[in-house]
Amino acid sequence: MSLPLEDYAMIGNCHTAALVSRHGSIDWLCLPRFDSSACFAALLGDETHGHWSLCPRQAFDSQRSYVEGTLVMQTEFTTAQGCCRLTDGMLMDTGQPILIRIIEGLKGEVAMDLSLVIRFDYGSVVPWVRRLDEKGHCIHAVAGPDALVFHSDVPLHGHNLHTEAQFTVKGGQRLAFVMAWHASQEPRPVLPENAYHALRRTIYYWKEWADRNQDQGGVLRSLVTLKGLTYRPTGGIVAAPTTSLPERPGGDRNWDYRYCWLRDSTFTLYSLLTAGYREEAEAWRQWLLRAIAGTPRQLRIMYGLCGERRLSETNLDGLPGYEDSSPVRIGNAAHLQLQLDVFGEVMDTLHLGLRVGLPQSSDAWRLQRKLLDYLETVWHEPDEGIWEVRGPRRHFTHSKVMAWVAVDRAIKSAETFKLDGHLEAWRKLRERIRQDILTHGYNAELGSFVQSYGSRDLDASLLMIGLVGFLKADDPRVVGTIRAVEKELLQDGLVRRYRPRQELDGLAGEEGTFLACSFWLVDNYVLLGRRQEAHELYSHLISLRNDVGLFAEEYCPDRRRLVGNFPQAFSHIAHVNSAYNLFKPRGPAGDRSDAGRL
Repeated sequence: MSLPLEDYAMIGNCHTAALVSRHGSIDWLCLPRFDSSACFAALLGDETHGHWSLCPRQAFDSQRSYVEGTLVMQTEFTTAQGCCRLTDGMLMDTGQPILIRIIEGLKGEVAMDLSLVIRFDYGSVVPWVRRLDEKGHCIHAVAGPDALVFHSDVPLHGHNLHTEAQFTVKGGQRLAFVMAWHASQEPRPVLPENAYHALRRTIYYWKEWADRNQDQGGVLRSLVTLKGLTYRPTGGIVAAPTTSLPERPGGDRNWDYRYCWLRDSTFTLYSLLTAGYREEAEAWRQWLLRAIAGTPRQLRIMYGLCGERRLSETNLDGLPGYEDSSPVRIGNAAHLQLQLDVFGEVMDTLHLGLRVGLPQSSDAWRLQRKLLDYLETVWHEPDEGIWEVRGPRRHFTHSKVMAWVAVDRAIKSAETFKLDGHLEAWRKLRERIRQDILTHGYNAELGSFVQSYGSRDLDASLLMIGLVGFLKADDPRVVGTIRAVEKELLQDGLVRRYRPRQELDGLAGEEGTFLACSFWLVDNYVLLGRRQEAHELYSHLISLRNDVGLFAEEYCPDRRRLVGNFPQAFSHIAHVNSAYNLFKPRGPAGDRSDAGRL
Protein backbone atom coordinates (compact mmCIF):
# COMPACT_ATOMS: atom_id res chain seq x y z
CA MET A 1 0.00 0.00 0.00
CA SER A 2 1.40 3.41 -0.99
CA LEU A 3 1.97 6.10 1.62
CA PRO A 4 0.60 9.66 1.88
CA LEU A 5 2.22 11.93 -0.71
CA GLU A 6 3.88 13.87 2.11
CA ASP A 7 6.04 10.80 2.76
CA TYR A 8 7.65 10.86 -0.70
CA ALA A 9 10.61 12.74 -2.12
CA MET A 10 11.74 13.06 -5.74
CA ILE A 11 15.16 12.18 -7.10
CA GLY A 12 15.97 12.58 -10.79
CA ASN A 13 18.46 13.20 -13.59
CA CYS A 14 16.60 15.62 -15.92
CA HIS A 15 15.45 12.64 -18.02
CA THR A 16 13.19 10.90 -15.53
CA ALA A 17 12.44 10.87 -11.81
CA ALA A 18 11.75 8.44 -8.98
CA LEU A 19 9.65 8.82 -5.83
CA VAL A 20 11.34 7.55 -2.66
CA SER A 21 9.39 7.08 0.56
CA ARG A 22 10.62 7.99 4.01
CA HIS A 23 10.69 4.22 4.64
CA GLY A 24 13.37 3.76 1.97
CA SER A 25 11.15 2.35 -0.79
CA ILE A 26 11.26 3.56 -4.39
CA ASP A 27 7.61 3.17 -5.34
CA TRP A 28 7.53 5.00 -8.69
CA LEU A 29 10.06 5.05 -11.52
CA CYS A 30 9.58 5.30 -15.29
CA LEU A 31 12.56 4.43 -17.50
CA PRO A 32 14.22 5.81 -19.49
CA ARG A 33 12.03 8.96 -19.74
CA PHE A 34 9.39 10.64 -17.62
CA ASP A 35 6.67 9.35 -19.95
CA SER A 36 8.05 5.81 -20.36
CA SER A 37 6.30 2.86 -18.75
CA ALA A 38 7.02 2.31 -15.06
CA CYS A 39 9.20 -0.51 -13.76
CA PHE A 40 8.26 0.40 -10.16
CA ALA A 41 4.54 1.18 -9.88
CA ALA A 42 3.74 0.36 -6.24
CA LEU A 43 2.59 3.99 -5.83
CA LEU A 44 -0.50 3.09 -7.88
CA GLY A 45 -0.98 -0.35 -6.36
CA ASP A 46 1.14 -2.34 -3.94
CA GLU A 47 4.62 -3.87 -3.77
CA THR A 48 3.68 -6.61 -6.25
CA HIS A 49 3.50 -3.91 -8.95
CA GLY A 50 7.18 -3.10 -8.55
CA HIS A 51 9.33 -1.38 -5.93
CA TRP A 52 12.85 -1.30 -4.49
CA SER A 53 13.02 -1.16 -0.72
CA LEU A 54 16.05 -0.69 1.54
CA CYS A 55 15.06 -0.38 5.20
CA PRO A 56 15.88 -1.68 8.70
CA ARG A 57 14.46 -5.04 9.71
CA GLN A 58 13.52 -3.82 13.20
CA ALA A 59 11.28 -0.91 14.18
CA PHE A 60 12.86 2.40 13.23
CA ASP A 61 12.47 6.17 13.13
CA SER A 62 13.51 8.08 10.04
CA GLN A 63 14.55 11.64 9.28
CA ARG A 64 15.46 12.89 5.84
CA SER A 65 16.64 15.89 3.90
CA TYR A 66 18.06 16.74 0.51
CA VAL A 67 21.74 17.47 0.18
CA GLU A 68 21.37 21.26 -0.03
CA GLY A 69 20.81 22.51 -3.58
CA THR A 70 20.55 19.01 -5.07
CA LEU A 71 18.12 16.22 -5.89
CA VAL A 72 20.15 13.76 -3.81
CA MET A 73 18.15 12.52 -0.82
CA GLN A 74 19.53 11.36 2.52
CA THR A 75 17.44 9.36 5.00
CA GLU A 76 18.69 8.47 8.47
CA PHE A 77 17.25 5.34 10.08
CA THR A 78 17.52 4.94 13.86
CA THR A 79 16.83 1.64 15.61
CA ALA A 80 17.44 0.39 19.12
CA GLN A 81 20.70 -1.18 17.90
CA GLY A 82 22.17 1.63 15.82
CA CYS A 83 21.84 4.29 13.14
CA CYS A 84 22.57 4.35 9.40
CA ARG A 85 22.16 6.73 6.48
CA LEU A 86 20.65 5.93 3.07
CA THR A 87 21.72 8.24 0.23
CA ASP A 88 19.69 8.11 -2.99
CA GLY A 89 20.51 9.79 -6.28
CA MET A 90 20.33 9.49 -10.05
CA LEU A 91 23.53 10.25 -11.92
CA MET A 92 23.72 13.25 -14.23
CA ASP A 93 25.41 13.22 -17.65
CA THR A 94 25.91 9.47 -17.93
CA GLY A 95 24.10 8.77 -21.20
CA GLN A 96 21.78 6.24 -19.57
CA PRO A 97 19.64 6.22 -16.41
CA ILE A 98 21.72 5.06 -13.43
CA LEU A 99 20.34 5.03 -9.90
CA ILE A 100 22.70 4.75 -6.92
CA ARG A 101 21.77 3.94 -3.33
CA ILE A 102 24.41 3.94 -0.60
CA ILE A 103 23.95 2.65 2.95
CA GLU A 104 26.41 4.05 5.49
CA GLY A 105 26.63 2.85 9.10
CA LEU A 106 26.78 5.77 11.54
CA LYS A 107 26.85 3.99 14.90
CA GLY A 108 26.13 0.56 16.32
CA GLU A 109 24.80 -1.87 13.77
CA VAL A 110 21.54 -2.06 11.84
CA ALA A 111 20.02 -5.21 10.32
CA MET A 112 18.72 -4.33 6.85
CA ASP A 113 16.34 -5.88 4.35
CA LEU A 114 16.52 -5.34 0.59
CA SER A 115 13.47 -6.12 -1.53
CA LEU A 116 13.61 -5.64 -5.30
CA VAL A 117 10.49 -6.32 -7.34
CA ILE A 118 10.97 -5.42 -11.03
CA ARG A 119 7.72 -5.27 -13.01
CA PHE A 120 7.96 -3.65 -16.41
CA ASP A 121 5.05 -1.98 -18.23
CA TYR A 122 3.34 -0.47 -15.18
CA GLY A 123 3.56 -3.55 -12.98
CA SER A 124 2.19 -5.97 -15.56
CA VAL A 125 5.28 -7.80 -16.90
CA VAL A 126 7.47 -10.13 -14.84
CA PRO A 127 10.98 -10.09 -16.36
CA TRP A 128 13.39 -12.94 -16.91
CA VAL A 129 16.11 -12.47 -14.25
CA ARG A 130 19.50 -14.18 -14.29
CA ARG A 131 22.72 -13.89 -12.33
CA LEU A 132 25.76 -12.35 -13.95
CA ASP A 133 28.24 -13.62 -11.36
CA GLU A 134 28.60 -16.74 -9.21
CA LYS A 135 28.29 -14.95 -5.86
CA GLY A 136 25.00 -13.32 -6.75
CA HIS A 137 26.12 -9.70 -6.54
CA CYS A 138 24.93 -8.78 -10.05
CA ILE A 139 21.70 -9.63 -11.87
CA HIS A 140 20.17 -8.81 -15.24
CA ALA A 141 16.41 -8.44 -15.80
CA VAL A 142 14.90 -8.49 -19.32
CA ALA A 143 11.38 -8.29 -20.71
CA GLY A 144 10.45 -7.03 -24.17
CA PRO A 145 12.22 -3.73 -24.93
CA ASP A 146 13.40 -3.11 -21.35
CA ALA A 147 16.39 -4.37 -19.38
CA LEU A 148 17.93 -3.53 -16.01
CA VAL A 149 21.37 -4.30 -14.64
CA PHE A 150 21.54 -4.42 -10.85
CA HIS A 151 24.74 -4.59 -8.78
CA SER A 152 24.86 -5.01 -5.01
CA ASP A 153 27.72 -5.03 -2.50
CA VAL A 154 25.86 -7.84 -0.69
CA PRO A 155 24.76 -11.20 -2.14
CA LEU A 156 21.28 -11.37 -3.65
CA HIS A 157 18.91 -14.30 -3.88
CA GLY A 158 15.62 -14.90 -5.64
CA HIS A 159 12.42 -15.84 -3.85
CA ASN A 160 8.91 -16.08 -5.30
CA LEU A 161 9.80 -13.89 -8.31
CA HIS A 162 11.35 -11.28 -6.01
CA THR A 163 15.01 -10.42 -5.42
CA GLU A 164 16.01 -10.16 -1.78
CA ALA A 165 18.96 -9.66 0.56
CA GLN A 166 19.46 -9.55 4.30
CA PHE A 167 22.57 -7.90 5.71
CA THR A 168 23.90 -5.84 8.60
CA VAL A 169 25.60 -2.48 8.27
CA LYS A 170 27.98 -1.44 11.04
CA GLY A 171 29.31 1.96 12.07
CA GLY A 172 31.86 3.20 9.54
CA GLN A 173 30.81 0.68 6.87
CA ARG A 174 29.48 1.68 3.43
CA LEU A 175 27.59 -0.51 0.98
CA ALA A 176 26.55 0.52 -2.54
CA PHE A 177 23.70 -0.60 -4.79
CA VAL A 178 23.55 0.44 -8.45
CA MET A 179 20.82 -0.03 -11.05
CA ALA A 180 20.98 0.96 -14.73
CA TRP A 181 18.39 0.71 -17.53
CA HIS A 182 19.18 -0.11 -21.13
CA ALA A 183 17.26 -1.10 -24.24
CA SER A 184 17.18 -4.89 -24.23
CA GLN A 185 18.64 -5.22 -27.75
CA GLU A 186 21.68 -3.14 -26.82
CA PRO A 187 24.78 -4.17 -24.83
CA ARG A 188 24.64 -3.86 -21.07
CA PRO A 189 25.96 -0.48 -19.84
CA VAL A 190 29.19 -0.26 -17.88
CA LEU A 191 28.38 0.58 -14.28
CA PRO A 192 30.51 3.13 -12.40
CA GLU A 193 33.64 1.58 -10.91
CA ASN A 194 33.21 3.69 -7.79
CA ALA A 195 29.61 4.47 -6.89
CA TYR A 196 30.63 6.90 -4.15
CA HIS A 197 32.75 9.04 -6.47
CA ALA A 198 30.04 8.96 -9.15
CA LEU A 199 27.41 10.21 -6.72
CA ARG A 200 29.77 12.93 -5.47
CA ARG A 201 30.14 14.18 -9.05
CA THR A 202 26.36 14.41 -9.32
CA ILE A 203 26.20 16.34 -6.05
CA TYR A 204 28.84 18.73 -7.40
CA TYR A 205 26.80 19.21 -10.60
CA TRP A 206 23.70 20.20 -8.62
CA LYS A 207 25.55 22.48 -6.23
CA GLU A 208 27.19 24.30 -9.12
CA TRP A 209 23.78 24.77 -10.71
CA ALA A 210 22.20 25.96 -7.45
CA ASP A 211 24.99 28.50 -6.93
CA ARG A 212 23.86 30.28 -10.09
CA ASN A 213 20.64 31.23 -8.33
CA GLN A 214 20.65 35.00 -7.88
CA ASP A 215 18.45 34.77 -4.79
CA GLN A 216 19.36 32.18 -2.16
CA GLY A 217 16.07 32.60 -0.32
CA GLY A 218 13.33 30.10 0.34
CA VAL A 219 12.62 29.30 -3.32
CA LEU A 220 15.76 27.28 -4.04
CA ARG A 221 14.04 23.95 -3.40
CA SER A 222 11.26 24.88 -5.83
CA LEU A 223 13.83 25.91 -8.45
CA VAL A 224 15.76 22.66 -8.05
CA THR A 225 12.49 20.74 -8.38
CA LEU A 226 11.67 22.61 -11.60
CA LYS A 227 15.12 21.82 -12.93
CA GLY A 228 14.54 18.17 -12.02
CA LEU A 229 11.30 18.20 -14.04
CA THR A 230 13.16 19.43 -17.12
CA TYR A 231 13.76 16.98 -19.94
CA ARG A 232 17.29 18.04 -20.67
CA PRO A 233 17.62 16.83 -24.30
CA THR A 234 14.86 19.23 -25.42
CA GLY A 235 14.30 21.80 -22.65
CA GLY A 236 10.68 20.78 -22.11
CA ILE A 237 9.33 20.76 -18.55
CA VAL A 238 6.83 18.12 -17.49
CA ALA A 239 3.92 19.13 -15.28
CA ALA A 240 4.71 16.25 -12.89
CA PRO A 241 6.60 12.95 -12.99
CA THR A 242 3.48 10.96 -12.07
CA THR A 243 0.16 9.89 -13.47
CA SER A 244 -3.27 9.34 -11.92
CA LEU A 245 -2.62 10.63 -8.42
CA PRO A 246 -6.17 11.68 -7.56
CA GLU A 247 -7.40 15.18 -6.85
CA ARG A 248 -9.31 13.54 -4.03
CA PRO A 249 -8.56 10.00 -2.75
CA GLY A 250 -11.10 7.51 -4.07
CA GLY A 251 -12.20 9.79 -6.91
CA ASP A 252 -11.83 9.56 -10.68
CA ARG A 253 -10.20 12.95 -11.35
CA ASN A 254 -6.96 11.17 -12.14
CA TRP A 255 -4.83 12.43 -15.01
CA ASP A 256 -1.46 11.79 -16.62
CA TYR A 257 0.72 14.87 -16.07
CA ARG A 258 4.00 13.59 -17.57
CA TYR A 259 3.76 16.04 -20.47
CA CYS A 260 4.57 19.66 -21.21
CA TRP A 261 1.77 22.24 -21.03
CA LEU A 262 1.97 25.48 -23.04
CA ARG A 263 0.00 27.18 -20.28
CA ASP A 264 2.96 26.95 -17.94
CA SER A 265 5.28 28.74 -20.34
CA THR A 266 5.00 32.39 -19.24
CA PHE A 267 5.06 31.52 -15.55
CA THR A 268 8.06 29.27 -16.14
CA LEU A 269 10.02 31.94 -18.00
CA TYR A 270 9.37 34.51 -15.30
CA SER A 271 10.49 32.18 -12.51
CA LEU A 272 13.65 31.03 -14.32
CA LEU A 273 14.69 34.44 -15.58
CA THR A 274 14.07 36.17 -12.26
CA ALA A 275 16.25 33.56 -10.57
CA GLY A 276 19.03 34.06 -13.11
CA TYR A 277 18.62 30.83 -15.10
CA ARG A 278 18.77 32.29 -18.58
CA GLU A 279 20.10 29.11 -20.23
CA GLU A 280 17.14 27.02 -19.00
CA ALA A 281 14.71 29.79 -19.97
CA GLU A 282 16.09 29.91 -23.50
CA ALA A 283 15.98 26.11 -23.78
CA TRP A 284 12.33 26.14 -22.67
CA ARG A 285 11.45 28.87 -25.20
CA GLN A 286 13.20 26.97 -27.99
CA TRP A 287 11.28 23.83 -27.04
CA LEU A 288 8.10 25.90 -27.22
CA LEU A 289 8.89 27.18 -30.72
CA ARG A 290 9.70 23.70 -32.02
CA ALA A 291 6.64 22.14 -30.43
CA ILE A 292 4.10 24.61 -31.81
CA ALA A 293 5.63 24.88 -35.28
CA GLY A 294 3.15 23.97 -38.00
CA THR A 295 -0.39 24.90 -38.95
CA PRO A 296 -1.95 27.15 -36.26
CA ARG A 297 -5.23 25.20 -36.31
CA GLN A 298 -3.22 22.18 -35.11
CA LEU A 299 -1.89 23.99 -32.02
CA ARG A 300 -2.07 21.69 -28.98
CA ILE A 301 -2.40 22.70 -25.35
CA MET A 302 0.28 20.18 -24.37
CA TYR A 303 2.99 18.16 -26.05
CA GLY A 304 5.31 15.28 -25.33
CA LEU A 305 8.86 15.77 -24.09
CA CYS A 306 10.19 16.20 -27.64
CA GLY A 307 7.09 17.95 -28.96
CA GLU A 308 5.05 14.82 -29.70
CA ARG A 309 1.41 15.50 -30.48
CA ARG A 310 -0.19 12.07 -30.11
CA LEU A 311 -0.87 11.59 -26.41
CA SER A 312 -3.75 9.14 -26.70
CA GLU A 313 -5.42 8.36 -23.38
CA THR A 314 -5.76 4.75 -22.18
CA ASN A 315 -6.93 3.18 -18.93
CA LEU A 316 -4.67 0.59 -17.28
CA ASP A 317 -6.81 -2.19 -15.88
CA GLY A 318 -3.97 -3.95 -14.06
CA LEU A 319 -3.38 -1.21 -11.48
CA PRO A 320 -5.96 -0.50 -8.72
CA GLY A 321 -4.83 3.12 -8.39
CA TYR A 322 -3.51 5.21 -5.54
CA GLU A 323 -5.70 4.39 -2.52
CA ASP A 324 -8.06 2.61 -4.93
CA SER A 325 -8.60 5.76 -7.00
CA SER A 326 -9.40 4.55 -10.47
CA PRO A 327 -9.03 4.59 -13.36
CA VAL A 328 -5.27 4.74 -13.81
CA ARG A 329 -4.70 6.67 -17.03
CA ILE A 330 -1.73 6.99 -19.36
CA GLY A 331 -1.87 9.62 -22.06
CA ASN A 332 -4.16 12.63 -21.83
CA ALA A 333 -7.17 13.16 -24.06
CA ALA A 334 -7.19 16.87 -23.19
CA HIS A 335 -4.43 17.34 -25.77
CA LEU A 336 -7.17 17.43 -28.41
CA GLN A 337 -9.20 20.15 -26.70
CA LEU A 338 -9.65 23.72 -27.86
CA GLN A 339 -8.33 26.00 -25.13
CA LEU A 340 -8.11 29.57 -26.33
CA ASP A 341 -6.02 30.71 -23.38
CA VAL A 342 -2.92 28.97 -24.74
CA PHE A 343 -2.72 31.51 -27.56
CA GLY A 344 -2.36 34.23 -24.95
CA GLU A 345 0.23 32.29 -22.97
CA VAL A 346 2.34 31.63 -26.07
CA MET A 347 2.22 35.22 -27.30
CA ASP A 348 2.91 36.54 -23.79
CA THR A 349 5.88 34.17 -23.46
CA LEU A 350 7.43 35.25 -26.75
CA HIS A 351 6.84 38.92 -25.95
CA LEU A 352 8.53 38.44 -22.58
CA GLY A 353 11.47 36.78 -24.29
CA LEU A 354 11.93 39.84 -26.50
CA ARG A 355 11.69 42.21 -23.55
CA VAL A 356 14.44 40.44 -21.60
CA GLY A 357 16.75 40.15 -24.60
CA LEU A 358 16.37 36.51 -25.60
CA PRO A 359 17.27 36.07 -29.29
CA GLN A 360 14.45 36.77 -31.74
CA SER A 361 14.14 35.15 -35.14
CA SER A 362 12.09 36.07 -38.17
CA ASP A 363 10.67 32.51 -38.16
CA ALA A 364 9.31 33.00 -34.64
CA TRP A 365 7.58 36.25 -35.59
CA ARG A 366 6.08 34.69 -38.73
CA LEU A 367 4.70 31.91 -36.53
CA GLN A 368 3.22 34.45 -34.12
CA ARG A 369 1.50 36.28 -36.97
CA LYS A 370 0.04 33.01 -38.23
CA LEU A 371 -1.24 32.20 -34.76
CA LEU A 372 -2.90 35.59 -34.54
CA ASP A 373 -4.52 35.20 -37.97
CA TYR A 374 -6.04 31.92 -36.81
CA LEU A 375 -7.07 33.28 -33.42
CA GLU A 376 -9.04 36.03 -35.16
CA THR A 377 -11.27 33.31 -36.67
CA VAL A 378 -11.83 31.29 -33.45
CA TRP A 379 -11.63 33.62 -30.42
CA HIS A 380 -15.43 33.97 -30.33
CA GLU A 381 -15.93 30.18 -30.17
CA PRO A 382 -16.69 28.28 -26.95
CA ASP A 383 -13.86 26.10 -25.63
CA GLU A 384 -12.93 23.71 -22.83
CA GLY A 385 -11.07 26.38 -20.87
CA ILE A 386 -8.02 26.45 -18.62
CA TRP A 387 -9.23 23.55 -16.45
CA GLU A 388 -9.73 21.22 -19.42
CA VAL A 389 -13.31 20.38 -18.50
CA ARG A 390 -14.79 17.29 -20.07
CA GLY A 391 -18.28 18.70 -20.08
CA PRO A 392 -19.81 20.95 -22.76
CA ARG A 393 -17.77 23.75 -24.25
CA ARG A 394 -18.52 27.22 -22.89
CA HIS A 395 -17.53 30.83 -23.45
CA PHE A 396 -15.09 30.89 -20.55
CA THR A 397 -14.20 34.42 -19.48
CA HIS A 398 -10.58 33.56 -18.76
CA SER A 399 -10.21 32.12 -22.27
CA LYS A 400 -11.45 35.37 -23.80
CA VAL A 401 -9.15 37.41 -21.56
CA MET A 402 -6.15 35.40 -22.72
CA ALA A 403 -7.26 35.80 -26.35
CA TRP A 404 -7.13 39.54 -25.63
CA VAL A 405 -3.62 39.05 -24.16
CA ALA A 406 -2.51 37.31 -27.37
CA VAL A 407 -3.53 40.28 -29.51
CA ASP A 408 -2.27 42.83 -27.01
CA ARG A 409 1.21 41.29 -26.80
CA ALA A 410 1.46 41.01 -30.58
CA ILE A 411 0.70 44.73 -30.84
CA LYS A 412 3.25 45.61 -28.18
CA SER A 413 5.92 43.41 -29.79
CA ALA A 414 5.37 45.06 -33.15
CA GLU A 415 5.36 48.57 -31.66
CA THR A 416 8.34 48.13 -29.35
CA PHE A 417 10.62 46.06 -31.58
CA LYS A 418 9.62 47.50 -34.97
CA LEU A 419 8.20 44.25 -36.31
CA ASP A 420 5.89 44.05 -39.32
CA GLY A 421 2.24 43.53 -38.49
CA HIS A 422 -1.34 44.54 -39.23
CA LEU A 423 -1.39 46.98 -36.33
CA GLU A 424 -4.59 48.83 -37.15
CA ALA A 425 -6.54 45.60 -37.65
CA TRP A 426 -5.02 44.11 -34.49
CA ARG A 427 -5.99 47.16 -32.43
CA LYS A 428 -9.57 46.87 -33.63
CA LEU A 429 -9.59 43.13 -32.82
CA ARG A 430 -8.19 43.79 -29.34
CA GLU A 431 -10.92 46.32 -28.61
CA ARG A 432 -13.62 44.03 -30.00
CA ILE A 433 -12.52 41.21 -27.68
CA ARG A 434 -12.28 43.63 -24.76
CA GLN A 435 -15.80 44.93 -25.20
CA ASP A 436 -17.13 41.40 -25.61
CA ILE A 437 -15.59 40.40 -22.26
CA LEU A 438 -16.81 43.51 -20.43
CA THR A 439 -20.31 43.02 -21.84
CA HIS A 440 -20.73 39.26 -21.34
CA GLY A 441 -18.11 38.21 -18.80
CA TYR A 442 -18.96 40.70 -16.06
CA ASN A 443 -22.06 40.45 -13.88
CA ALA A 444 -22.94 43.87 -12.46
CA GLU A 445 -25.40 42.37 -10.00
CA LEU A 446 -22.68 40.20 -8.50
CA GLY A 447 -20.06 42.92 -8.89
CA SER A 448 -17.73 40.31 -10.33
CA PHE A 449 -16.54 38.65 -13.48
CA VAL A 450 -17.98 35.15 -13.88
CA GLN A 451 -16.66 31.80 -15.01
CA SER A 452 -18.44 31.80 -18.37
CA TYR A 453 -20.78 34.04 -20.28
CA GLY A 454 -24.29 33.96 -18.83
CA SER A 455 -23.36 32.03 -15.70
CA ARG A 456 -23.20 33.17 -12.09
CA ASP A 457 -20.36 30.81 -11.18
CA LEU A 458 -17.00 31.95 -9.88
CA ASP A 459 -13.65 30.64 -11.08
CA ALA A 460 -10.15 31.14 -9.71
CA SER A 461 -8.82 31.78 -13.22
CA LEU A 462 -10.54 35.18 -12.96
CA LEU A 463 -7.73 36.15 -10.59
CA MET A 464 -5.57 36.50 -13.71
CA ILE A 465 -7.54 39.50 -15.03
CA GLY A 466 -5.48 42.01 -13.08
CA LEU A 467 -2.28 39.98 -13.25
CA VAL A 468 -2.13 40.03 -17.07
CA GLY A 469 -3.08 43.70 -17.34
CA PHE A 470 -6.52 43.33 -18.91
CA LEU A 471 -7.68 45.79 -16.23
CA LYS A 472 -5.69 47.52 -13.53
CA ALA A 473 -5.42 45.52 -10.34
CA ASP A 474 -7.33 48.20 -8.40
CA ASP A 475 -10.15 48.51 -10.94
CA PRO A 476 -13.42 48.12 -9.00
CA ARG A 477 -14.43 45.20 -11.23
CA VAL A 478 -11.19 43.38 -10.42
CA VAL A 479 -11.49 44.19 -6.72
CA GLY A 480 -15.09 42.93 -6.77
CA THR A 481 -13.99 39.72 -8.45
CA ILE A 482 -11.32 39.12 -5.81
CA ARG A 483 -13.90 39.75 -3.11
CA ALA A 484 -16.29 37.26 -4.73
CA VAL A 485 -13.54 34.62 -5.02
CA GLU A 486 -12.74 35.13 -1.33
CA LYS A 487 -16.41 34.66 -0.46
CA GLU A 488 -17.25 31.71 -2.71
CA LEU A 489 -14.06 29.75 -3.39
CA LEU A 490 -12.00 29.95 -0.22
CA GLN A 491 -11.83 26.79 1.88
CA ASP A 492 -9.79 27.02 5.06
CA GLY A 493 -8.07 30.04 3.57
CA LEU A 494 -7.10 28.31 0.30
CA VAL A 495 -8.56 28.80 -3.17
CA ARG A 496 -10.61 26.22 -5.02
CA ARG A 497 -10.54 26.36 -8.82
CA TYR A 498 -14.34 26.35 -9.01
CA ARG A 499 -17.20 24.39 -7.50
CA PRO A 500 -17.19 21.06 -9.37
CA ARG A 501 -20.43 19.86 -10.93
CA GLN A 502 -20.85 16.99 -13.36
CA GLU A 503 -22.85 19.13 -15.77
CA LEU A 504 -19.94 21.59 -15.84
CA ASP A 505 -16.82 19.43 -16.08
CA GLY A 506 -18.24 16.00 -16.93
CA LEU A 507 -16.97 14.34 -13.77
CA ALA A 508 -18.43 13.32 -10.44
CA GLY A 509 -16.94 13.99 -7.02
CA GLU A 510 -14.92 16.74 -5.40
CA GLU A 511 -11.34 17.94 -5.50
CA GLY A 512 -8.93 19.73 -3.19
CA THR A 513 -7.93 23.37 -3.12
CA PHE A 514 -5.60 24.37 -5.94
CA LEU A 515 -2.22 25.58 -4.73
CA ALA A 516 -1.26 27.62 -7.81
CA CYS A 517 -4.57 29.53 -7.61
CA SER A 518 -3.90 30.27 -3.95
CA PHE A 519 -0.55 31.77 -4.92
CA TRP A 520 -2.37 33.88 -7.54
CA LEU A 521 -4.43 35.36 -4.72
CA VAL A 522 -1.15 36.24 -2.98
CA ASP A 523 -0.06 38.04 -6.16
CA ASN A 524 -3.31 40.01 -6.32
CA TYR A 525 -2.93 41.04 -2.69
CA VAL A 526 0.56 42.33 -3.49
CA LEU A 527 -0.68 44.42 -6.41
CA LEU A 528 -3.47 45.83 -4.24
CA GLY A 529 -1.08 46.76 -1.46
CA ARG A 530 -2.66 44.22 0.91
CA ARG A 531 0.79 43.05 1.93
CA GLN A 532 -0.04 41.71 5.39
CA GLU A 533 -2.70 39.43 3.92
CA ALA A 534 -0.28 38.44 1.15
CA HIS A 535 2.37 37.47 3.69
CA GLU A 536 -0.13 35.56 5.82
CA LEU A 537 -1.48 33.54 2.88
CA TYR A 538 2.02 32.94 1.53
CA SER A 539 3.19 31.69 4.93
CA HIS A 540 0.19 29.37 5.13
CA LEU A 541 0.91 27.98 1.66
CA ILE A 542 4.57 27.23 2.25
CA SER A 543 3.61 25.47 5.50
CA LEU A 544 1.76 22.92 3.33
CA ARG A 545 4.96 21.66 1.71
CA ASN A 546 6.15 18.30 2.92
CA ASP A 547 9.21 17.99 5.12
CA VAL A 548 11.59 18.21 2.15
CA GLY A 549 9.89 21.23 0.54
CA LEU A 550 7.71 19.64 -2.16
CA PHE A 551 4.22 20.71 -3.28
CA ALA A 552 1.58 18.56 -4.94
CA GLU A 553 -1.03 20.00 -7.29
CA GLU A 554 -3.68 20.45 -4.60
CA TYR A 555 -4.30 20.31 -0.86
CA CYS A 556 -7.28 18.66 0.82
CA PRO A 557 -8.09 20.79 3.90
CA ASP A 558 -10.54 18.39 5.54
CA ARG A 559 -8.05 15.51 5.34
CA ARG A 560 -5.00 17.77 5.75
CA ARG A 561 -3.17 16.06 2.93
CA LEU A 562 -1.46 16.87 -0.33
CA VAL A 563 -3.43 15.51 -3.31
CA GLY A 564 -3.00 15.37 -7.06
CA ASN A 565 0.11 14.64 -9.08
CA PHE A 566 3.37 15.13 -7.22
CA PRO A 567 5.57 17.07 -7.21
CA GLN A 568 3.69 19.56 -9.37
CA ALA A 569 5.62 22.04 -11.51
CA PHE A 570 2.76 24.57 -11.64
CA SER A 571 2.65 24.79 -7.83
CA HIS A 572 6.41 25.30 -7.59
CA ILE A 573 6.38 27.88 -10.40
CA ALA A 574 3.62 29.80 -8.63
CA HIS A 575 5.57 29.61 -5.37
CA VAL A 576 8.69 31.09 -6.96
CA ASN A 577 6.77 33.92 -8.61
CA SER A 578 4.79 34.81 -5.48
CA ALA A 579 8.00 34.87 -3.42
CA TYR A 580 9.57 37.29 -5.88
CA ASN A 581 6.39 39.39 -5.91
CA LEU A 582 6.58 39.66 -2.13
CA PHE A 583 10.28 40.06 -1.55
CA LYS A 584 11.64 41.88 -4.60
CA PRO A 585 11.04 45.55 -5.39
CA ARG A 586 9.40 44.59 -8.68
CA GLY A 587 8.17 41.04 -9.14
CA PRO A 588 6.68 39.09 -12.05
CA ALA A 589 3.08 40.12 -11.23
CA GLY A 590 3.79 43.84 -11.49
CA ASP A 591 5.89 43.35 -14.60
CA ARG A 592 3.32 41.21 -16.38
CA SER A 593 0.37 43.42 -15.47
CA ASP A 594 2.23 46.52 -16.65
CA ALA A 595 3.03 44.74 -19.93
CA GLY A 596 -0.68 44.54 -20.66
CA ARG A 597 -1.74 48.07 -19.82
CA LEU A 598 -2.99 50.23 -22.65
